[in-house]
Amino acid sequence: MNSNKVIAIDGYASTGKSTLAKMLSIHYNLTFIDSGALYRAVTHFALEGGFLKDNYFDQVALESALKNLTLKFESDKRFLFLNGENISNKIRLPRVSDHVSSIAALPIVRKFLLHQQRQMVNENGLVMDGRDIGTIVFPNADHKFFFTARPEVRARRRYEELMNQGHEITFDEVLSNLIHRDKIDTGRDIAPLLKANDALEIDTSKVTIDEVFDCLVEKIDSK
Repeated sequence: MNSNKVIAIDGYASTGKSTLAKMLSIHYNLTFIDSGALYRAVTHFALEGGFLKDNYFDQVALESALKNLTLKFESDKRFLFLNGENISNKIRLPRVSDHVSSIAALPIVRKFLLHQQRQMVNENGLVMDGRDIGTIVFPNADHKFFFTARPEVRARRRYEELMNQGHEITFDEVLSNLIHRDKIDTGRDIAPLLKANDALEIDTSKVTIDEVFDCLVEKIDSK
């Protein structure tokens, strides 16, 4: 595969998108961008800034504040900085997960981050995962994949990840959050979670990460 290629990976939460996107980026020496982290960053920003609090949400103030918001990946794209602060761990907290789909559905946020995402492409290409990469952000991507898995399987993966990080949360809470996010992501009017017509769909429920990786490499190299 030539180095200047764009690989788009879309799909549901906790299907292995980011893990496999990182593996592909290393394998092909491409930049990796986690678009979900960008939406989580804006959600964190909205919560910390008081734009989103309880049942109150000031969209006008958030839109104005976005003009002064700087997002940057550093240290081989592993850390995300918001206005100079490393927020890589903060954006994974449950309260951010509870609100990220609602924030991601806002036209002002999607427009802001669409520009940010497209600016991240360099001469070497990239691997980006998210919800609308192959349909909206890079509709002409060279390779497109769409990941899915059963909700219970995805919830178990996310639950174990959070437990290993020391978070106090129940499996039922994680499952409820995933189902809620699925509903918002697939039902929003703007850039909903949707499989691109030319994307290869992969169910990761019963396969290992390595098995999926081998499948992706085979498909990419054969094109």
